[in-house]
Amino acid sequence: MSDHLPNLDPSLFESLQPSTSGRAKPRILLLYGSTRQRSFSRLLVEEAARLLEHFGAEVRIFNPSGLPLPDDVPVEHPKVQELRDLVLWSEGQVWCSPERHGAMSAVFKAQIDWIPLELGAVRPTQGKTLAVMQVCGGSQSFNVVNQLRVLGRWMRMFTIPNQSSVPKAYMEFDEAGRMKPSPFYDRVVDVMEELVKFTLLLRDHQDVLVDRYSERKETAEQLMERVNQRSI
Repeated sequence: MSDHLPNLDPSLFESLQPSTSGRAKPRILLLYGSTRQRSFSRLLVEEAARLLEHFGAEVRIFNPSGLPLPDDVPVEHPKVQELRDLVLWSEGQVWCSPERHGAMSAVFKAQIDWIPLELGAVRPTQGKTLAVMQVCGGSQSFNVVNQLRVLGRWMRMFTIPNQSSVPKAYMEFDEAGRMKPSPFYDRVVDVMEELVKFTLLLRDHQDVLVDRYSERKETAEQLMERVNQRSI
């Protein structure tokens, strides 16, 4: 099958580059929610990764196979450390899960549950951009993308407005695992294009955008408490 990557003017993204970050490629991590040999959430993520690279991003895909259940092993487990390192590396993320019993898969949720809201003094997901997608075995549904949006908000991420839900996913990929040209493919292009745009626009501004009065107040109170303890 011939490649059908979209023909877009690169200046579309160059004009969004903030001057302080130079021309570094946006770093995007992609997560998927199935360990099946022919996993359609993985195939959709791989298609998204091709688009992101085409748009000038640097991408990494985490393979969830071998990741233990949350809290079943120490956090020093190699797969847990691999996942956390990739989360810290990323500026933006793509989450894609199959719909199982009307919800995201356990494989996908386990990945999120291994990512803490804080790692020492660092919040690993706060301020990062997020795109959400799902694959369906039957008719189109939006249960999973809606749940992923809730998760993204809880993880303090900027979830972009657009999203992708692919119904009857088994019909949308060829034998080589490539997504066939269709309106569903075009929507994936839209979502990845939007993710790159938002990642570039928010680059260098995350700290300001997620700065919270309540947290500044708490930090100041803790600092004052330490000062008072030293003076005793």
